[in-house]
Amino acid sequence: MSHLDPTRLPRWQTLTERAKDLPHLADLLDADPDRFDRFRIDAPQMRLDLSRQRWDADIRGQLVALAEDAGIDATRKTLFKANTFNPTEGRAVLHTALRASVEGSIDVDGTDAVAAVHAALDRMRTLADAVRDGTWRGATGKAIRDVVNIGIGGSFLGPAMVSAALGDSDRPNVHFLANIDGMEAARLLPALDPTRTLFIIASKSFGTLETRTNALTVRSWLLERGVAPAELRKHFVAISTNIAAAAEFGLPEENLLPLWDWVGGRYSVTSTIGLPIAIGHGFAAFERLLAGARAMDEHFRDAPLAANAPVLLALAELWNQNFLGTESHAVLPYATALDLLPDYLQQLEMESNGKSVRRDGSPVTTRTGTILWGNVGTNGQHAYHQLLHQGTAPFSAQFILPQAAGHHFDHHHDWLAAHCFAQAEVFARGRSAADVQAELEASGMNPQAAAAAAPHRAMAGNHPSTMLLLDDLGPESLGALIALHEHKVFVQGMIWGINSFDQWGVELGKVLGTTIHDALTDAGGGAGVADTTTRALIALFRSRSG
Repeated sequence: MSHLDPTRLPRWQTLTERAKDLPHLADLLDADPDRFDRFRIDAPQMRLDLSRQRWDADIRGQLVALAEDAGIDATRKTLFKANTFNPTEGRAVLHTALRASVEGSIDVDGTDAVAAVHAALDRMRTLADAVRDGTWRGATGKAIRDVVNIGIGGSFLGPAMVSAALGDSDRPNVHFLANIDGMEAARLLPALDPTRTLFIIASKSFGTLETRTNALTVRSWLLERGVAPAELRKHFVAISTNIAAAAEFGLPEENLLPLWDWVGGRYSVTSTIGLPIAIGHGFAAFERLLAGARAMDEHFRDAPLAANAPVLLALAELWNQNFLGTESHAVLPYATALDLLPDYLQQLEMESNGKSVRRDGSPVTTRTGTILWGNVGTNGQHAYHQLLHQGTAPFSAQFILPQAAGHHFDHHHDWLAAHCFAQAEVFARGRSAADVQAELEASGMNPQAAAAAAPHRAMAGNHPSTMLLLDDLGPESLGALIALHEHKVFVQGMIWGINSFDQWGVELGKVLGTTIHDALTDAGGGAGVADTTTRALIALFRSRSG
C-alpha cells in the first residue's frame, strides 16, 4: 500500500498555483449558465449540487487526476475484499461487508465475513421480532415496553442518529444511555418499569469504561427493585465478542450478538450495533437501511471517479481545506429529523482523519482531517450564521435537504427549502457595499447615510458549499447518506496517506483518566499523578465535594 506524500505530486503543485488566481465564486457562477448541470451528481437516493464549490472544470479534473495518482481507483475496490487498510491494529476494514448481498463472499482468516454477517442478521431479526411482538418477556412475565441502548461513541451516535431520523418508534420505546455523567441515568431510570425494560449493552470488548459503568449501575438498579440475579438475562442482551466478560456480568452466550474486529465503532451502525433501530422501527426498516448503504457502496465501487459522489465530495473538501485554506466545515441539515447528523459525522470524520503521521509513521506535510460542526436548519440562521456571513474565518458548508417532507405541513417545507437555498446563495455571492448603497439610496435614504450604512450590511460571500438533496428521510436515504460519508472519509485518508481506521489519540486520555480517578477516590489524593496542576485540581475538587 502506498505511503505517498501527496504534496510531492506534480498535480498538487499545479493545484496550489490554480488556487492563487481564482475569481470570486459569484463570477464563476455567472460565467457559465450551464454550471449547475456540469457540477451535478446523481447518486442513490440523492442529488449533489457541487456548482457552488469554488472550482472550475479544469480544477475538478486536476483533483480527479490527483485521486487517480493516489491510487483511489484500485483501493476503492479493495475495500470490498480482504485488505490491510488498518495496519497499526493489524485489522482489515470491511464495513461494506455488513450490507453485502448474501451471494457475496469475503475470506478473512479462513472465515467468510459475509456469511458471518448474514448469520448474525438472522439472529438479530429473531431477537428484534421477539421484543416487538411481545414474545420476549421480563422477569415477571410482562412484555417489554422500553429498550435502553447502553453504549458510547459509534455504539451510540449511529443508532441514535438513525432512530431519531426515522421518528418515534412504534413499539417499544427506545432510549440511549451513553455519557458517564450520572445525570443521564438519574433522569432516565425513574421513568422506566424495571420489569418491562430491556437493556442492550453495546461494547465489542465489554470493557468500555462509560458503557461498563452505566451497565453496572443499571444492573444494581434492577437488583434493588427485585429482579433476581438469575433473571437478569431476561433484561439484558449484549453486542460483544467477550463471552467471558458477559458471562461474569450474568449473560449467557445466547444473549450475545457478535461484532467483528474488522468493523470500527464509527463504521458500525449497519452492523448488529443497529439493533435499537431494528427493535424500534422493525427489522424490515433496518434491511432498507442496509439496502440504501449497499446502493451507495456499489456506486462508489463502480462509478467513474469523475462522476462518483463520495469521491467528488471528498475532493471538494480537500480542495477547500488544503488549497483554499478553509478552517472548518459546517454541516447544516435542513431537517429536524437529522438533528444528530452533525454529531455523528463529527466522530466519523474527525476520529478517522485527525492524524499527524502517514501510514508508514512519517509526519504528514499538509493539513489532515476536518473540523466539522453544525446543527439543524433555520435554528443556526438565528445563531451562528451572522459569523458565517460577516465574520473573518474561512469555512465551507454542506446543506442537506430532504425533497419529501415526511409530514403534511407542506407550506412549512416550502419555507424550509426557501431558507436553505437562500443561505447557500448568500454564502456564495455575498453582497457588495456598492450594491447595498445603491439599494439604500433607491429606497429613499440620502447618499451620505447610505454610504455610512453600506459597510455594515455588506457580505463578502465566496464561501464554498455543497447542496445535497435527499429523496426523503426513509431508511434507504439514511443508509445511502451514511455510506456516502464513510467513503468520503476513505478517499481523503487515502490521498493524505493516513490510516483512517485507528484512533490512538483517544487512548492516552482514557489511561490517564484511570490514574486520576484512583487519585480522586483514594485518601492519598494526588499520589501517582505527575502534573502539578492536575494534583491541585484534584485537591480542589475533593475539598468542594466533601
